[in-house]
Amino acid sequence: MGKNVYSSETKWAVVKDKLTGQLTNKEIMEKYGIKNDSQIKT
Repeated sequence: MGKNVYSSETKWAVVKDKLTGQLTNKEIMEKYGIKNDSQIKT
């Protein structure tokens, strides 16, 4: 199993989506293909 590496653009987009509060963690995970919600929380 390899690690997923996300671009800095993707990371910032996730941070912005999270801070606006308009999307849930699950919606953000689906939108960006993130497999684990702890990656959003950190």
